[in-house]
Amino acid sequence: MTKNSSPKTGAKPGATRDDRLKAALKANMARRKAQARARAASGQEIELKAGAEDAPQSGKE
Repeated sequence: MTKNSSPKTGAKPGATRDDRLKAALKANMARRKAQARARAASGQEIELKAGAEDAPQSGKE
């Protein structure tokens, strides 16, 4: 009784895991970039609003 250790057909189990990890990493990076862009955009809006409030308006003095 010897075990026949033939390789499984199809992709290697390690390769599919690597592919899943690579896809998860890519999705995570895309999500982080989108969050950073949203934070930067909201920060600019706050700065613009604060700058408009602090700036003297002509004709109102």
